[in-house]
Amino acid sequence: MIGGNTRLARWLRTAMPSRESLENNRFLRPVAHRVLAPALWRFTRRSVPRGVALGLIVGILLLIPGVQIAGAALLALPVRANVPIAVAMTFLSNPATTPFILGLSYYVGRVMLGRSGDLSAFTALIENHASVKQWASWLLGETAPVMLFGLTVVSVVTAAVGYFAAKWFWRERMGRKWRTRLLHRRRAEGRGLVLDGGAS
Repeated sequence: MIGGNTRLARWLRTAMPSRESLENNRFLRPVAHRVLAPALWRFTRRSVPRGVALGLIVGILLLIPGVQIAGAALLALPVRANVPIAVAMTFLSNPATTPFILGLSYYVGRVMLGRSGDLSAFTALIENHASVKQWASWLLGETAPVMLFGLTVVSVVTAAVGYFAAKWFWRERMGRKWRTRLLHRRRAEGRGLVLDGGAS
C-alpha cells in the first residue's frame, strides 16, 4: 500500500502542471490571473477530491489534450477545485487509455440505449484531427447518441469513484501523519521520563 501511494505521489508530481505552463497556455491566457489564484493551488481535504473528480470528467468527456487542460483549469474556478490536481487527472486519458475508454463507453451506451453504431468512424475522426464540419456530420449519425451517452456515464461514474477514493486517501494520509506525530511525542515523553528517573 505504501509503495502504491509513493508511485501515485511520484506520478502526480510529474503530471501536475507548473504555474508558468498554465500562464502560457493560449486558451487560459485571458483568465490566467484567476486560474493562478493561490486559493486554487492549495491542497486541502475539499479541493483535492474535487480536483480529482473534475479532472476525470473533463479528461474522459473531452479527449482532446489541449482542450482538456484548459477545460479542467477553467472549471476549477466555480467548483473551487485544486487546479494542478484537476489538470493532472486529465492525463489519465491518453493515447494508451483512449481505446479502452472509447470501447467501454460505446459498450455502455449501446447496452443502456439499446442502439448500435460504428465505433471505427468515431476513432477515425480523432486520429485524423477531423474538421468541425466532419464532427457536425458525425453528430447527426447513428453512433453519436450511443457514444456521447456512454462517455457521460463512464465519466460521471469514474469521477464519483475518484472523488471518494481521494477523500479516503486524504483521510488515511492525515491519519497516518497524526499517528506518526503522536508516536514521536510518546517516545519523546518516554525518553524524558527515563532521563528524569536516571537523574534522581
